[in-house]
Amino acid sequence: MSGTAGHVVNPGIVEAQIQSGIIYGLSAALYGEITIKNGRVEQNNFDQYEVVRLADAPKIEVYLALSGGKKWGGIGEIGTAPTAPAVANAIFAATGVRSRSLPLKNVKLIGHA
Repeated sequence: MSGTAGHVVNPGIVEAQIQSGIIYGLSAALYGEITIKNGRVEQNNFDQYEVVRLADAPKIEVYLALSGGKKWGGIGEIGTAPTAPAVANAIFAATGVRSRSLPLKNVKLIGHA
């Protein structure tokens, strides 16, 4: 994943934003599902809404190419958007199963070649 932030004042904050964006994107891609029962949302809080927890999080390495750019900018959510397609493509590469819907927790991988 790559993006242009412009002049970076605090590289540590940029690294944290990228890491948290990837975790947010992984949570949405793998588990992000709201279910309705009897006309009501079943998930009331994070204890009922699955997210990637620290113990299950992958190691995320962020490398910045500091160019001393002249423009000021921000990094935004550059880590979030490409995460689901990257994971879906990795699943396809490993299993041959192409997912056409999210969350990926509902994709049947066993029994496919």
